[in-house]
Amino acid sequence: MAAEYQTFKAGVKACLPTVFGYLGIGFAAGVIGKSIGLSVLEIFLMSTFIYAGGAQFIICGLIAIHSPISAIIFTTFLVNLRHLLMSMSVATYFEKHSLLLSIGIGTLLTDEAYGVLVNALQRKQKVKVAWTYGLNVTAYLAWITATVIGGGLGAFLPQPQRLGLDFALLAMFIGLFVLQAELPFKKQLKKTSWIILVVCLTLYVGMRVLTPEVSVMVATLVGCSVGMVVPDDE
Repeated sequence: MAAEYQTFKAGVKACLPTVFGYLGIGFAAGVIGKSIGLSVLEIFLMSTFIYAGGAQFIICGLIAIHSPISAIIFTTFLVNLRHLLMSMSVATYFEKHSLLLSIGIGTLLTDEAYGVLVNALQRKQKVKVAWTYGLNVTAYLAWITATVIGGGLGAFLPQPQRLGLDFALLAMFIGLFVLQAELPFKKQLKKTSWIILVVCLTLYVGMRVLTPEVSVMVATLVGCSVGMVVPDDE
């Protein structure tokens, strides 16, 4: 059993490489929040209770165009619904623990933390709950800190895209994809290629007939289904 997956401190250490991404994306989210008129306190509360980078960017955009509160809530629900799928995919690894501990893990599980966790599980590591909490709590605090700093300095950076901050979210997702795909590509090239192809085609078609949020959910479910049907490589 690898020692680096056992303790809270080890989880903190595992999260550090992604912290830089949280800082960049969170800073951009804070700047954008400030640019649409949110106070630093409101940015802090949004990061604390919503805690979802993509959703927070979308919320800021909807607020900027004066969308009704019902539309903001529904859109946020759709965007964040992927977290349910992520939590379900790793729930079996923690089923022996209490419901309260499991809820805590799922509540703080983000795309980035999920990428780190899945990478460890793919490598057949025995991950402890304490390690997972170290990973999740570090990410949570880094995100809140970054958005608050961005909100505080937002008045001085009215156009974050000039610094490339608008690309930060996409850059992190590319990094996470490479991290998660490295092992499957080596051992299951054919199966992984089929999943990627089907997900991309589903997104391509879905974006033309559905909303982006629904398209992502449909593509996720289709990709999972293909992963269950296509046999592993020999």
